Amino acid sequence: MIRTMHRYCVAFTVVVLSACTATPRYDASGSPAGASSAAALASWNDTATKRSIVDFVTLVTTPESKNFVARADRIAVFDNDGTLWPEQPASVQLVFALQRAKTVAGRHPEWRRQEPFRSILRGNLKRAAASGDAGSMRLLAAAHAGMTSDQFAALVHEWFDSASDPHFNRPYADLAYQPMLELLGYLRANGFRTYLVTGDDVEFVRDMAQRVYGIPPEQVIGSTVRYKYSQTNGAVALTRLAQVDNLVDGAAKPLAIDRVIGRRPVIAFGNADSDVPMLEWTSAGDGPRFAALLHHTDGEREYAYDRTAKSGKLDRGLDEAGEKGWLVVDMKDDWKTVFKPDSTATVAVSSN
Repeated sequence: MIRTMHRYCVAFTVVVLSACTATPRYDASGSPAGASSAAALASWNDTATKRSIVDFVTLVTTPESKNFVARADRIAVFDNDGTLWPEQPASVQLVFALQRAKTVAGRHPEWRRQEPFRSILRGNLKRAAASGDAGSMRLLAAAHAGMTSDQFAALVHEWFDSASDPHFNRPYADLAYQPMLELLGYLRANGFRTYLVTGDDVEFVRDMAQRVYGIPPEQVIGSTVRYKYSQTNGAVALTRLAQVDNLVDGAAKPLAIDRVIGRRPVIAFGNADSDVPMLEWTSAGDGPRFAALLHHTDGEREYAYDRTAKSGKLDRGLDEAGEKGWLVVDMKDDWKTVFKPDSTATVAVSSN
């Protein structure tokens, strides 16, 4: 099992300790530098991992520090599936698209010969999940073609209000990782803007990002489908087409970040090899940078997977984390809890 510390947490240990023990200091916004770490990260165990996060945030938000980062440059980017909520045995978006695909399959006899539609109609979820974000986006685009942007948003909102994960027996919106929700809040309390960077459909994610993660729609960067603009009898509409316009995955993630934000992030957090380019690009910037990978090691409270996983594979990232100075968060050891406690929920028996 790989455990690694971020390079700046090691290099600036003395500076960080003095900043943490001195009288609280405030940045230009009036917020305490490194504020409320103990309370804000209550679901994190007191390990070197938690301390490295707090040390880095303190380092870059203390005005007297030579590594102080101005508030405008405090950008933190997060992957979604497998980083902020579960992605096994299939991504939440794929589950949503699958249900819709079965509803409209009668209109598409050609799907019986095409993947990932063929596997889905035969009930082969694992094979469909192995098609990754590209397959999920193809399915989502095809299954919802012809809907207006407003109709799609309403459908997604309704689905999140009623759909539940059968393994955890809880609504999908309740399965955001509690430690990561705390981290998002902790960073925002210290002047960071938090962005979601995902291979999922940007409109699918935007509906839940605000209410689940506290991330507003304009700070969600994701894959897109093509739209058609139309005006009929004075009514204007944007209608979804059965075509993927842009897939934000792998090397496309830093490109999308640069295009949308126009600033290189200071913090990047992912969980799979597809997030490696985003972490590499973040780490390559001048000044202090923080890159981290969530390692799914807890088969009892969530799922345990890495190098051989069909989706969410983490192989190259584990091999290169130590050399590149990336933090590897061990879910089993570093987190007190995975999800927000719910006394009414039970985990269903599963063969996955």
